[in-house]
Amino acid sequence: MRKLLSSILTLLLVLFSLPFTAAANIDVTEPPVVTARSAVLLDQATGRILFSKNAHEVLPMASTTKIMTAILALESGRLGEIVKVSEYASLVEGSGIDLEAGEEKTLEELVYGLMLQSGNDAATAIAEHLGGSVEKFAVKMTRRAKELGAAQTKFMNPHGLHHEDHFTTAYDLALISAHAMSIPKFQEVCLTQETNISWTGRPYNRLLRNQNKLLTLFDGADGIKTGWTTPAGRCFAGSATRDNWRLITVVLNAPQMWEDTIRLLDFGYSYYQWNEVINENQTLKTAAVRKGMLDKVTLIAGESVGMPLKENEAELLRYHFEVKEPLSAPIKAGQEVGTLYVYFGTQRISTVQLLAGEEVEKRGLGRIIRRFFGGWLQAVAA
Repeated sequence: MRKLLSSILTLLLVLFSLPFTAAANIDVTEPPVVTARSAVLLDQATGRILFSKNAHEVLPMASTTKIMTAILALESGRLGEIVKVSEYASLVEGSGIDLEAGEEKTLEELVYGLMLQSGNDAATAIAEHLGGSVEKFAVKMTRRAKELGAAQTKFMNPHGLHHEDHFTTAYDLALISAHAMSIPKFQEVCLTQETNISWTGRPYNRLLRNQNKLLTLFDGADGIKTGWTTPAGRCFAGSATRDNWRLITVVLNAPQMWEDTIRLLDFGYSYYQWNEVINENQTLKTAAVRKGMLDKVTLIAGESVGMPLKENEAELLRYHFEVKEPLSAPIKAGQEVGTLYVYFGTQRISTVQLLAGEEVEKRGLGRIIRRFFGGWLQAVAA
């Protein structure tokens, strides 16, 4: 009996010591049940929604706000600039990195403090430096969000402390996050587990540790940002990449934030399969050519196109070619000669350049005359 109890105890210890990712490779065939009030799972490449729960409901988003703050900082191209921390920034409430009034930091250092330890002081310092004030920077944040398609999002500050007019939707935040993860430096920051930044007047540096537990909970996780306030609840925008296929998740007001995110990612990678719809340099069609040594030219795809599909969904794909035929010689190999629009149902998922697959030289006058009379003689003989 004692041996049996010992064996059971050993088994339980092994099971509870396994990382949460042990459940991240199971096949999931049904949409997950999540605790979040609002949630979405998005394919980054095409924007296809793979799971949705109240995805367009307007809600507060707490510190996931800082994703947009980081986007504007990175897109400014001014990471090397020195930022002098104002007293206002040093005193902002909530999470911070202990910035002091008058302290000087590079914009890049502040971005790390913003994303790794969710520094509200870092967010404020960034806003004042790039926007002139928190209010003016918030206007820029909202404008940039709308440019990215986030039409139901409004920012009132750069950090996410609660304000009645500061809100987003799970879908909007997923669009913003998908864009953020297309920026190499943003990816680099998100994957940083810990780093040091300077601490003026101290004989040591600040140690910043990444608060994103998903990085160790899910195989392939590579972002993004946590958030919490009492009105917003627990919020998280996440990202994972497997076999060059990136999925974006957002959960808002989610009591089981990490579990919800992992369920969504498991569902995405199990229920859907990545399909190469078009391969780069694939022959797609031919186009007529006038005044050329060839009557037709092969059209090839300028890039690859892929998307996640369930079984039997490929039949929903549609292709619309725009080529002004006949094309006029001469044509160089690789020259852009048209456009292919790829649709999944009614959603356009990609725009592909159509390139000439070979060179087509222009016919000379002598060849044109011979060609004309050759055709005429054949007609007479017939």
